[in-house]
Amino acid sequence: MSIRRVEARTLKPGGYVIVDDMPSRVVNVEKSKPGKHGAAKITFEAVGFFDNRKRQAIMPADRMVDVPIIDKKGATVIADMGENFSLMDSDTFETYEVPKPADQDLLAQITLNCPVEVWFVMEKRVIMRVKSEK
Repeated sequence: MSIRRVEARTLKPGGYVIVDDMPSRVVNVEKSKPGKHGAAKITFEAVGFFDNRKRQAIMPADRMVDVPIIDKKGATVIADMGENFSLMDSDTFETYEVPKPADQDLLAQITLNCPVEVWFVMEKRVIMRVKSEK
């Protein structure tokens, strides 16, 4: 699993974190001041990368959290396999299958032979966007 560890105080909206074993995008971060008997606390909300569920966590600001390492690649859609798309990597010409995106707007933009951006996160591949053709 490709992750790295960072302090919770470094999380920012738009970043990524693993919450409940699910890679998630941080949408809101609140920091509290340290009190007389305690350390500063971080409260953040994150949206699941694969399931779009909202998650919330509260923890000390100096706690180490897992952050997923995201590998972004270009690919071309070569076939519609029902529930999956068959893609060919633009660099290595490897072919593989990826589940169709849940986002209906993105799904409507995908056609055969169109270039897409694929993210490889925690041993899963996901189509994130359709690249504009130049």
